[in-house]
Amino acid sequence: MKKGPVIAWSLFDFANSAFTTIIITFVFAAYFAQGVAGDANTGAGQWSLAMGLAGLIIAVISPVIGAIADQTGRRKPWLAGVSVICVIATALLWFVRPEAGDVPFALVCVVIATVGFEVGLLFYNAMLPNVAPASMLGRVSGWGWALGYLGGLISLMVALFVLVQAETPPFGLDKNSAEHVRATAPLVAIWFTVFALPLFFMVKEDGGGVPLRTAIRGGISQLIATFRNARKHGNTLRFLVAAMIYSDGVHTVFALGGVYAAAVFGMELADVIVLGIALNVTAGLGAFAFAWVDDKIGSKRTITLSLLALIIGTVGVLAAPTAMTFWIAALVMSTFFGPVQAASRTMMARLSPPEMRGEMFGLFSLSGKVTAFAGPALVGGIALATDNYRIGMAVVPVFLIVGLVILRGVREEPSL
Repeated sequence: MKKGPVIAWSLFDFANSAFTTIIITFVFAAYFAQGVAGDANTGAGQWSLAMGLAGLIIAVISPVIGAIADQTGRRKPWLAGVSVICVIATALLWFVRPEAGDVPFALVCVVIATVGFEVGLLFYNAMLPNVAPASMLGRVSGWGWALGYLGGLISLMVALFVLVQAETPPFGLDKNSAEHVRATAPLVAIWFTVFALPLFFMVKEDGGGVPLRTAIRGGISQLIATFRNARKHGNTLRFLVAAMIYSDGVHTVFALGGVYAAAVFGMELADVIVLGIALNVTAGLGAFAFAWVDDKIGSKRTITLSLLALIIGTVGVLAAPTAMTFWIAALVMSTFFGPVQAASRTMMARLSPPEMRGEMFGLFSLSGKVTAFAGPALVGGIALATDNYRIGMAVVPVFLIVGLVILRGVREEPSL
């Protein structure tokens, strides 16, 4: 195994984690709910519905794009294109002022950025077997997630100490118009761009393939054939269904965790960022530690153990009567974010035929997004209807439990 491509591939996790951590989960989500929308519960509901719309779009386009990429034989150009979309849409969030009139613009930018980010993951994940031998898929996948959490941690600390909490913000940023908070958006755009570049220079992939027009026709035909011959891929599809459901619960926590802390416990933005830093530390440690566990006991067992811990942790978060107990439960829960996601990526790599990795990871992305709109949408709808965000978030453990039950029937295939 060559260390250079592994490091470069893992650095992409380090790069894109700034987006999920700062924009989607903690800083910008809380700023939107409390500063832009005005009312925290209303803003949280609007944000949740926007995440639901993004998930629906991703669910529709991911398998098709993944199958087309298989035909072209190249994934880096696709990854570069959607990453640029994410970076540009993220940078535009700088223009979102703390005014209700900017709500539509903010949500449109966030939806576009999220779609670009998530579609990029299917190409990035499909490149895992290009950099890691079969015997080390679990470790390399786990290292990537761990480095991603480190990226989220460092970028959050920069956002907190350099911008949000700075007594005198740099570059003459005006606190009265929330420029010190809005500046976290271009920070993420720059961070993503800089640390993503090594992948495009150091990770090799096979060339060849067919022209784009032919690839589009071939990709769509390949995807249709896969669904028609679903019985031949029954075990893989069962795993995809399980991942579809439990990933919805995991992604809902990621997308709405900061909003939940702000809406339920009234945490100020700086407190939410500190929470995010702490969660990234425990999540990174969990991903790093379980990287060896995955290769030792298998991906399915690792996912199962992680889901059981997440269910217990989520119930603890929902039942927490005080901010302190919420903190404790959240830290326990976050330890297993990385392992369940890294082991799911490893299992998909092991189940995927080499010539169908793009399509299979497209379906993997679909499995994570086909109902991804359901979690945030249900949370948002229930929260708006009951004016109680805690009740809305109670749907999360249901998704985790159902996904775990379906996973029990999946056979873990030998390594590729």
